Amino acid sequence: MVSRFEVYLVNLDADPRDEAKNSRPGVVISPDELNRHVGTVIIAPLSSTRAEYPTRVRTNFLNGERFIILDQIRTVDKARLVKKIGEVDERSRKETLNRLAEMFAD
Repeated sequence: MVSRFEVYLVNLDADPRDEAKNSRPGVVISPDELNRHVGTVIIAPLSSTRAEYPTRVRTNFLNGERFIILDQIRTVDKARLVKKIGEVDERSRKETLNRLAEMFAD
């Protein structure tokens, strides 16, 4: 099962049935209840970009500084998840949920 805050390589090719040529890391941000019952997940890209915005959460992943890019979230079919490559830490999880709450508050 796919779980919230796991990081996957995500196949972003036009046809996901082909061998993945355009894969990028993405953090699953959809709730586990949703992940269990539907064929899609909501992801946020994970990037090494240095551009700091309020919608980006700094995290340490694979021995380097990365950012969870919450201003580029998207829904993808689970078939596009190529390979699990890890999980984000507890601090990053809390900060991500706080930023999402701020972004979608009235």
